[in-house]
Amino acid sequence: MYFLAMILQEGPDPQMVQRIMLTIIPFIFFIILVALAIVIVPFWFICKKAGFSPWLALLNVIPLGNLVLIYVLAFADWKVVPAPQAYWPGQPYPPQPPYPPQPPFPPQG
Repeated sequence: MYFLAMILQEGPDPQMVQRIMLTIIPFIFFIILVALAIVIVPFWFICKKAGFSPWLALLNVIPLGNLVLIYVLAFADWKVVPAPQAYWPGQPYPPQPPYPPQPPFPPQG
């Protein structure tokens, strides 16, 4: 208990705190850059596929800009042509044999 009281009274050494912060700050910047890349890259491709300028993905850097971008993408008319749907003529299921049924062998004679 006495040891805990001594630690709490002395306080942290300012030089030690400065060294710790100088070590941590580059890691924080790296983590922020990676997080921004994780968010911006998918929005870049979504904007490109939707027919908008991919530079709109940089709205994610602004606070609440990602919310604006999501609403723009959700409610705007996308400038892409929908892919044509494959058309298969309707076949009855199961396939019906021709009527009248053909004899299994040609007539002899």
